[in-house]
Amino acid sequence: MTTITQTRRSAGPGPRIGLLGSYGGFNLGDEAILTCVLGCLRAHRPQARLVVFSRNAEHTRTHQLAADEVVDWEGVPQKQILDVLSGLDLLVLGGGGILYDGEARRYLRLVGAAQARGVRTFAYAVGAGPLREAEDREAVRAVLSAMDEVVVRDEESRLVLEEAGLDRDVVVTADPALLLPPEPFTDQMMRQEGIPADTRLVGMSVREPGRAAEKLDESDYHALLADVADFLVRRLEAHVVFVPMERQDVHHAHGVLSRMTAPDRGRILHSVYSPGQVLGFMNHLDLAVGMRLHFVIFAALSGLPVLPLPYSGKVFDFSRRIGAPALVGVAREQAGLMLAEVDRLWDEFPQRRDDLDARVQALRGAARETCVRCAVVLDSLDERNEAVSVPDTERPGLHLLRPGTGTVN
Repeated sequence: MTTITQTRRSAGPGPRIGLLGSYGGFNLGDEAILTCVLGCLRAHRPQARLVVFSRNAEHTRTHQLAADEVVDWEGVPQKQILDVLSGLDLLVLGGGGILYDGEARRYLRLVGAAQARGVRTFAYAVGAGPLREAEDREAVRAVLSAMDEVVVRDEESRLVLEEAGLDRDVVVTADPALLLPPEPFTDQMMRQEGIPADTRLVGMSVREPGRAAEKLDESDYHALLADVADFLVRRLEAHVVFVPMERQDVHHAHGVLSRMTAPDRGRILHSVYSPGQVLGFMNHLDLAVGMRLHFVIFAALSGLPVLPLPYSGKVFDFSRRIGAPALVGVAREQAGLMLAEVDRLWDEFPQRRDDLDARVQALRGAARETCVRCAVVLDSLDERNEAVSVPDTERPGLHLLRPGTGTVN
């Protein structure tokens, strides 16, 4: 079983392994993924030097103690990043949903640069889509084709890569955050958040419209979720607690709370918590309704009845895999359907509990498979000295470096 460590280790004779993803404290789901990937690598190679490429290096140094080295990669001199890449034995891309329009090219430019310098590369349960822009699709075809292995977290991502023209085997496993261990969320922390004791609690997750949820109408879905929250307050005699997974989520939680007819029965978590603490908080809940993928994952890990609100394919795919009610979207005209689903979910969950537990355990097994596959690549690193050197001009990915610029963007 994968063990997550929070102890910084001294560098030893092991390989230098880089981790590249949307890291730096912007999203609790991404931080959960980083914690789990670091734990996998450390468990397999205790003496490896783990180098995290971060969008906020100071945050990562403070909160990810298993990392040996952290480097900024946005808005810094290109040579500085290329020098770090050149010193790696393996670059791990992901996990998480990073291969989408406008972003895929940025991440894959660095992966391509590593490949051009003879560095092995591995895609660690990444998420993909949407991929409609030509530059991103070209980067996917060129760079992922040259990786040692491409592992995605869901079937939706595999289909997106296939549609983009990637012609190679792609393995489907599960989100790395399924291996996250919970941390205590104490009674004192509950009191500090003003959450009442001895009452039913419903967790809710809302998010902003954006690339992953571009069809959301903000006012409509705020009103819809307020209707759901009010229904649960009445139906379960519960308090509703909004759980921000990104900073912007607080604004939208306030938007929903302001439309509730019983706003006094709502709370928003305001303090900053680690992913493990948020997972621990789930143990205080009786039911969860959420938009953010990792909120839904945390709820499933905690054995909660959960109603996912599938604003995108990744949430729909995970809903299907855990056997949760699979709504088709988040729109005001679906209020009646949503209330009926959450009502049925509450009533039927005692009969569904064992099925959910079995499905979650299967997904955790799939998440461990990614770690095993990455370990196979690590074990093969000893053979790299026997490889024939390839001239830079023939190595894949070199053309993806942006010529004539002084920074990596």
